[in-house]
Amino acid sequence: MARSPNPPSLSGITGTVVLVGAGKMGGALLEGWLARKLNPKKVVVLEPQPSKAIKALARRGVRINPTGDIGKATAMVIAVKPQIAPDAVPKLAFLAGSKTIVVSIMAGRTIGFLEQALPQAAVVRAMPNTPAAIGRGITVAVGNRKVTPAARRLANALLAATGAVEWIDDETLMDAVTAVSGSGPAYVFLLAETLARAGEAAGLPAKLAATLARATVAGSGELLHRSTFDAATLRQNVTSPGGTTAAALDVLMAKDGLDPLMTKAVAAATRRGKELAG
Repeated sequence: MARSPNPPSLSGITGTVVLVGAGKMGGALLEGWLARKLNPKKVVVLEPQPSKAIKALARRGVRINPTGDIGKATAMVIAVKPQIAPDAVPKLAFLAGSKTIVVSIMAGRTIGFLEQALPQAAVVRAMPNTPAAIGRGITVAVGNRKVTPAARRLANALLAATGAVEWIDDETLMDAVTAVSGSGPAYVFLLAETLARAGEAAGLPAKLAATLARATVAGSGELLHRSTFDAATLRQNVTSPGGTTAAALDVLMAKDGLDPLMTKAVAAATRRGKELAG
């Protein structure tokens, strides 16, 4: 597994980059590209219901739902909902030539599906997560055999606009990736919810309990992000023997505590991902 370098400038891209679907994730990618100096005039957005923010980018040169011939795309990023993919993706074949790199961020849609719909293109399947909206996401990507080193660098640069990128060689790992990082933000948000409710049950006013839980989860995440220590070491560093934290961890780390529960949750999400992929 290889991690991407710091996000590079995209100013050197000379061909057309087509974004199909400009919802939350597609929009976050687009913002990241423009922030990293991708020429707006090189960007085409295909989105049947563009938001006001997306429409406003037309003033900068972004082409939104153009009616003329735009030729073959250098890169095409597909960010539509996976449910509409069987109808929407084959219609994109006219944009995907033998020199096109197609990057899909559709959950559950396999490389095989993309190859069948877009047979000429090199294909990358990727799974970002929602912190991409603030540039702090992480994406895992896997390419097919047509992805050359140059195509991989281009795909990596486009994906890195919203955070870190990891590459794998085995597509079968993508369901587990989705279960851990794709769905993972929801688990963290649930932690904040349950911590707030537990504080309220212990006697704190509801508003204060929610504020404390939110700030604690957010601050701890930032500490984990900045620290050179792993999560286990950071946990140990704030746990005094026989203290209040240790008393709570005795419950959370019990045989029937958080570890087996999280393992079951990730296994359930992985299993559901396989079911959705067919």
